[in-house]
Amino acid sequence: MIKSEALKGYNDIMILHILRQGDSYGYEISKRIREITNNKYVIKETTLYSAFNRLEKNGYIGKYHGTHTFGKQRIYYKITPSGKNYYLNRCYEWIETVLIVNNFIAEG
Repeated sequence: MIKSEALKGYNDIMILHILRQGDSYGYEISKRIREITNNKYVIKETTLYSAFNRLEKNGYIGKYHGTHTFGKQRIYYKITPSGKNYYLNRCYEWIETVLIVNNFIAEG
């Protein structure tokens, strides 16, 4: 299991990656993160919704109400064009970060 501190700051990339595949809601996004990481990372609910609020505030995602098959209303999240650009920039930043850190790991 990966500690959440190791991925702090990269939750946005994970959420936006999933939203690039289509609109989704909180539980489904959390579930997809667990699946993609083979249960090595489980995002806390408070962390997930804090990320949603931050991403929405910055204009990277939008939200709307939708209905589930059981009639219960859900909040769905959708990536914006600005969010797609932010995602690509963060991916590039991640690649650069890995290259830099690998220089130190290779020396060790």
